[in-house]
Amino acid sequence: QVQLVESGGGLVQPGGSLRLSCAPSKSIGSRIYKMGWYRQAPGKQRELVAGITSNTNTNYADSVKGRFTISRDDANNTVYLQMNSLKSEDTAVYYCSAGLHPFGTYEYWGQGTQVTVSS
Repeated sequence: QVQLVESGGGLVQPGGSLRLSCAPSKSIGSRIYKMGWYRQAPGKQRELVAGITSNTNTNYADSVKGRFTISRDDANNTVYLQMNSLKSEDTAVYYCSAGLHPFGTYEYWGQGTQVTVSS
């Protein structure tokens, strides 16, 4: 069973930065079309933070536009999320996802990494 493995979470002060990384635990065996980052805060639903396709089209939640940047390294099937100007409301568990097709759900998920923004 292939899993996605996230890293880079932690505790940071408001206004600080973190960079999340995510890669498959082993080869998926197919080309990944889209990759994304979701987050879930306590008591809230999971929401899409940012997504990127194989032709590098990106989309972002309005709440993170101008502060977060998603990128990918196709040679290593790795996706990154650079998070700047972090706010307390960015505190959540961040999940990486990967999908093989343009439409439909993401087939692969990570177990999540905690990001806490607090002074």
